Order: sequence, then C-alpha cells, then structure tokens
Amino acid sequence: FIYAILRNSLAMCVYQLSGADCDYFAMTLVRGFYKFNDNTIKGSRFMCGIAGVVQVSKNARPPNELMLHSMADALWHRGPDDEGVFLCGGVGLCHRRLSIIDFATGQQPMHSAARDVSIVFNGEIFNYIELRKNLLSKGYEFQTESDTEVIIHLYQDCGLDFVNHLNGQFAIALWDEKNKQLVLVRDRVGICPLFYTIDAGRLVFASEIKALKPALEQGLSINLAALDQIFTFWSALGPNTIFNNVFEVSPGQMLVLKNGEIEKHNYWQWRFPDGQFLQDSESQQAEQLHDLLVDATKIRLRADVPVGAYLSGGLDSSVIVALIHHYGGVALRTFSLNFAERDFDEKVFQDELTEYLATEHSRLLINTESITNNIKQTLYHIETPLLRMAPVAMGLLSASVRENGYKVVLTGEGADEVLGGYDIFKESKVRRFWAADPDSSFRPLLLKRLYPYLRLPDNGQGTYLKNFFGQMLDQPENICFSHIPRWVTTAKAKQFFSPELNDALRSSPMEAMINSLTDDLTQMHWFNRAQYIESKSLLSGYLLSSQGDRMLAKNSIEGRFPFLDHRVIEFANKIHPKLKMKALNEKYILKKAMVKYLPKQIIRRKKQPYRAPDAQALAGKFLGAELRHHMSVDELKKNGLFDSGKVQFLLKKLEAGRALSNSETQAVVGILSTQIIIEQFT
Repeated sequence: FIYAILRNSLAMCVYQLSGADCDYFAMTLVRGFYKFNDNTIKGSRFMCGIAGVVQVSKNARPPNELMLHSMADALWHRGPDDEGVFLCGGVGLCHRRLSIIDFATGQQPMHSAARDVSIVFNGEIFNYIELRKNLLSKGYEFQTESDTEVIIHLYQDCGLDFVNHLNGQFAIALWDEKNKQLVLVRDRVGICPLFYTIDAGRLVFASEIKALKPALEQGLSINLAALDQIFTFWSALGPNTIFNNVFEVSPGQMLVLKNGEIEKHNYWQWRFPDGQFLQDSESQQAEQLHDLLVDATKIRLRADVPVGAYLSGGLDSSVIVALIHHYGGVALRTFSLNFAERDFDEKVFQDELTEYLATEHSRLLINTESITNNIKQTLYHIETPLLRMAPVAMGLLSASVRENGYKVVLTGEGADEVLGGYDIFKESKVRRFWAADPDSSFRPLLLKRLYPYLRLPDNGQGTYLKNFFGQMLDQPENICFSHIPRWVTTAKAKQFFSPELNDALRSSPMEAMINSLTDDLTQMHWFNRAQYIESKSLLSGYLLSSQGDRMLAKNSIEGRFPFLDHRVIEFANKIHPKLKMKALNEKYILKKAMVKYLPKQIIRRKKQPYRAPDAQALAGKFLGAELRHHMSVDELKKNGLFDSGKVQFLLKKLEAGRALSNSETQAVVGILSTQIIIEQFT
C-alpha cells in the first residue's frame, strides 16, 4: 500500500512537471517502477475497474500511458489480479481485473481479431454461455472462454442493440474504431458504477470518481444542489453526483460519443402494467416466481472461484441461501454481521437458518469502535456524504469474506424493491387508510405496529406518529405521497446548513425529484408508484452503491443479486400488489413461493431493516478524537457549508449522552461525512 502511494505520487509529480515533449521520459521512468515491483501489484490484497479518456476536441491534449496507469492505480482495490491499457491516438482505455472467469485468457482491454473493436468491462454477463453458443452457430470464432469476448462479437452482430441480449451486471466501455464511436453502457438497475466528465476537450470516464482525477486539469468541487438532495433523499439525483461536472451513466442507459456529440439512450426502465396484471392463480404465480429465482440464482453461481452468500437472518438472504442449498450444486458457505448492540443484532435468526441448512458459517461481530475506526476509509471508497453508518459495517463484512478466501458473494438485495417488502409500502397503505378519516385518533396508531424496534415516547405516541407521518394526508394521489414523510424528516437535518449555503441553493430538491421521474406515474397503482420511486431514488443511488458495490469492491469482492435479474423484475412488476402485500403481510407471494424451503420462524418473522449504530458509534470517540477535528469551528468555517454554532451545540448534546432525534442523528453523520469528503477529494 505504501509502495502504491509513493509510486503514484512520483508518477503525478513527473506528469505535472512534464510537458507534451517530456511525456516519454515520464512514462519510461514510472513504468520502470511498475516492472520493478510487479509481484507486489499482482499479490496485493487490494473488483474489476475500468477507466479511459477519449478526445472530443481536436485541440485537446491526447491521453498517454502514464495518465492511464495513474487512473488504473486508483482502482487497484477493484482489481488486484491484473492490469492492462490500450492507447491509440486520441483514445485510451485501462482496466484493473479481479479474476472470476477465464483466468488464463480473460485479460483486458480486449480486442476483436481485426482490432477494430476494443473493450474494457466491469462486471459479469451471466448468460454468456448461451450467448456464446448462439454466436458460434453464426460463425463467430472465439480466442478465449471469457464473457468479455462475447460482448465484442455480440456488438459486431447486433450493433447497439447488443445490450438488450445481456443478462448481467456491468459497466462497459467499447471503442469502435471503424465508426469512431465510444459506447458507455451501464446495467439495468445500476449495480456496477460508471462516471464521466467532459474536461479540457476530453471525455473522461471511470468506475470510480477518484480514477477520473489523474486526467483532469481542474480539481473537484462540491455540487451544492447535490448536497441538498443528499440531505433529503440520502443520495444525489442522477445523473448528478456530489461533485460539479461529474455525472453517472444512469442505470439502464447507453451513452454514445460520436463526432464530438454525446447521445443518450435509455434501453431499459422499470415498467408496470396499466391495470393489466397477471391473471394466473396465486399458486401459479408463486411457482413461476420460484422458477425464475432458481434460474437467476443458478446462473449467478457461474465462476471459476468459490462463491459464498451473505446471510442477515431476514427473508431475502435466507431465500437465496436456501436456493443455493437446493439447486446450486456447490458447497454452502455463508457470512453474516452481528452487533454488540442487541437492537441491531439478528443472530437468533441467522442461527435458525444455518442449523436448518447446515451451512459452513462465519460471523463478524461489530461494535461502535469498529464503526468509528473505519469511517474515513469507508468514505474514501463511497465518494459521497452519508446520513447513516450502515455502509461501514458492510465494508467490514466484505473484508471478512476476503480473509476467508472468497471473491464472490450472492446477496438478497433488491427483493424489497421488486416485491414490495419495505415498511414504507405498508406505511403508505396505512396512511391512505388514515387519509380517508384524517381526524381519527385510532388510525395513525396502526403505524406503531409497523415499527416495533423504534423507541417511541411513552406519552403522546399518537401525536408523535401524526407529526411524523401526517404530511400530505389531503393528497393521497400525489405521486410522492408514499415517500414524503421520509423526505421531510430527513430534510430537517438541513437546519444545520450555513446561511451562505442556504443563500446559494437555487432550486427545490422536491421539484428536482419530480422532474427526474420521467415516466407518467399518475396511471400507476399507488403501490407500484411507491415501488417505482424507491427504485429511482434509493436503489442505485444508495443501496447498490454505498452499501453495495463500494463496500464490496473496497475488499476486491464481487456481489451478485438474483432478485435484480431483469427477468425477475419484469415478472414481478406484473404481479398484482395485493399478492405482494396481503393486508400488511409484505412479500406475500415470495413467502408462498418459498414456504417449503425455509423454517416457519423465518417466513413469519416481522421485517427488521438492516441498521447499524450511528450517533451511538460517535459519541464516545468524539472526545479528543481525530474525527472531532473535522467538525471543529475552524474546519466548518473554512468549508462554509454548515452553521458552526449550531453544530457545536449539537456536538455538546451528543457528547453529554443526551438522546438525539432522528434528524439530529442524520445531521451528525451527514456533516461529519461531508467534511471528510471535502478533505479527501477537493
């Protein structure tokens, strides 16, 4: 790790000091260091990562090998097994590899036989075997066994339509030399990240924002509107990021750069029927869902390395583990988190399933000190402010997976979005019932049943629930009705924004959210509308990134998500909401599909969302700790984003052990993480 820092620092110093005439000298010097410690590179314990630079303007400085290697260096943790670069005129591609399939011949960048198509690719194409057979039947010849070469030939065969044939999770950069076009593609739901910017006449792209920096002439700066959105929705609204002029390729989107112009194509969307739901019987739909999940799980076990699974003790991860056990044909290896704080721990349910399926199981015990000690490292990988500490623990879990010799894990992520499992869906149903009689004192008390793990005040529970959930009761058909209580509550953390930041904000996050929902939601069933908004606002922007890809990739682990197979999503979207949530029984159809595979306690347990210590993790450590520095008056005033007086009052309350409200807890985490992100990236 120290070697990597020194090497990269030398590379950047030489690069900054050298002009175009001295690039060869700089490249030769730094490449000597690469060769000198090649074993360190290949043996480092730091998931696949891609990056590249393409000239947009003829007057722009072309990419060079030194620049590309510096970009690849920033992605070491994503791919410790191999590195490759491709440079041709104004086009440069680089790749860091985590070897999962075809160790011997799967190196990237990969080229067609005529070298007129070149590709770097992060992710997995799970149906590559079937696609390969079809391409072979058409006369295409293969030099490797990799899924990467399948993409090249599929592009040659289908053109830009190639992406519609892929079942997988991917971020793809493909250079078509014949047509002089760059194609950037991201998977349908946004599992694999892909960022880009236009800087000094060049399009620069990478799997992570930190890998853009070696190619940028201007540094990164904070996008204030995006910060406002994070403090409302937990993530910035795509395609924007926390940094100005840095964008994401949106889930289900293709960007084509040709003749200096960028065209964007949305090749896939979450679609719900306009009242035309499946007419099959309940049992038939449960069986069809079961069969789809079996296949989605089986193809995600394809790898040349051992594959494990996360097991939280909840329904979703238990479903995946049970399907692996019954249909996977592989040794069942599971990993879980446990918390010293009982409020967050699910050990009793994990034990239930591991004993039921006789899995080889590893557990990692997390305490508040574990969280605090890993905040800065987590933020470096996440590259955006947080309002919760939950991702920190997920990063520690992926480290445990790596230490046990595994590179791939299957998880239950996505089931709640696809099959309506979140409390927010039940909450919305109760609130619609309440809206029919807004003056009722009984109806809001139903909400208490949804959150048994929340410590509500002994007195005035009805008032508390009304204040929290009572927004917009007069507008139950508003497209954002389901999510307004969460957004309004989160936005209370903005009371700590500085006057200067408030003055600089020009638009409403709520308006930006509505504008980002490009489909007509007014005709959707209210339940599907809530699902759609959840998938657009939180799934890719937070769950699959901050808690998913980034916390897996930091330890060179690849996560796979059977519930997010597009066939499962498209089928589930046709299921009537009454079978997703029967009365207040969430994911009813999934439970029916899996009832014979799981213990009754797992099927019947109430949903407990994944949580980790937040302000609790910070309270003791703040006294004299390094983290306290980031929220000092001097640091807060230097960055100018938060009111230093209000923040100091909040810290005194925290350090005195006084209870914080939900919005105050989110504010503590949000302010601290924003301050650290500024220090690390700007």
